[in-house]
Parts: sequence; structure tokens; C-alpha cells
Amino acid sequence: MLELLSSELSIEHVVATPAFAEQLAASRLLPAAVPLSLATEDELTQLGSLQTNAAALAVVAQPAVPALAPTLPATRLVLALDSVADPGNLGTLWRLADWYGLPGLVLSENCADPFNPKAVAASMGAFGRVPVWAGRDLAAWLAGLPPEVPVFGADLTGDNVHRLRLAPAGVLVMGSESHGLSEAVAAQLTRRLHIPHGPGGRAESLNVAVSAAILLDNFFREV
Repeated sequence: MLELLSSELSIEHVVATPAFAEQLAASRLLPAAVPLSLATEDELTQLGSLQTNAAALAVVAQPAVPALAPTLPATRLVLALDSVADPGNLGTLWRLADWYGLPGLVLSENCADPFNPKAVAASMGAFGRVPVWAGRDLAAWLAGLPPEVPVFGADLTGDNVHRLRLAPAGVLVMGSESHGLSEAVAAQLTRRLHIPHGPGGRAESLNVAVSAAILLDNFFREV
């Protein structure tokens, strides 16, 4: 909550326990114009989606999203998600984008709602800092990028990512854990990346957010 109050998001109302309301007053982060209502912990839990809540809830306007310039991936690395339907995974990927300073996420039409409460919670504040361009025809958007923009995707038959020197520019596309990339999106890849098993490793697959973290770290290894 304190991180939210320090952001540039427009807060419309705050509901807090008396104890947390005292913390807010001491922090002086809550603008005087924002209404503050008091509630018990049980009432907060009933109002929200968390199993328990001993602090506060806030009503916040969704952030305005700047236009998605087609030239953006020519100079910076953009993360695109294809059919990532689990809101927890989406939120974690959003958090990764924030960690690595990515300019935003592009979501296909059948991704989870980025403002689902689970996605917002898993983003750990990234929802207030990293833009999301949701509901896109991802294959069409990738096809419309300038021809010099590289489009990367994870593939078991791809190049060993640990043996490559990758610059953080272009688009990294991550697909759903159960189905991977759709055929239309996979057809737009210009380079396929593979995360090799460690010695003796036998796991069949990795969580999509774990895979993205490994790949992103290789893009920023020498930055």
C-alpha cells in the first residue's frame, strides 16, 4: 500500500484498519483529498481477494497506457505473452519486466486480464510502473514490425541460450505452459532459444515465468 501511495497512480478511495490508518497519517503519503474509511480486518478480508488483510484496500484508476510505437522493439527489449491464461504467472512476468526495466508487456487476446486481483498482487507493484498493451492480435503485431527487429521465442530445438551473446532489443515471446506458442505466433519468430538441462536434469518443462527469467537474464548478462 505504501508503495502504491508513492506511485503516480490515481487513488480514488482507501479503506484501512485503524492501526494502518495511523501509519498512513504518520507517513503523510495519503493526499488529503482521498477519502479514507475505517474497517476491521474481517471486513477488509470480505471486501478483497486476499485470505487475510490486516492493512488496507484501495480503489485505484487503471493507469493510462501510452501508444505502442512499432519502432519501440528496435531499440529496447519488449516482452510479449501468447495465451498466458494464469493470472499469477502473468503478474510474475510483469514483475520480471519491472526488474529488468522493460518498456512494457504486449498481451495476446486470450491472455489473462492483467488487472485480475491475482495478477496485480503477483506483479508486486509493477502494475503501476510498467505499461501493458493487452488484447492484441499478437501474430499480426509481430508481422507488422520493421524487418530488422528480431523476434525471439523459447523452443526445445532452438539455440543454446547460454552460448549466445544477446542484445536487449527486439521482442521476446513467451507462450502458455500447456500449449506453448500458437502456430501463427511461432511463424513470426526470427530466432528460437533453448534453455538446456543441467547435468542430470530430467524435468520435462519449466514454469513460464522461470523460463522468462532465465532468458531475460541472458539478454542483460553484459549490460
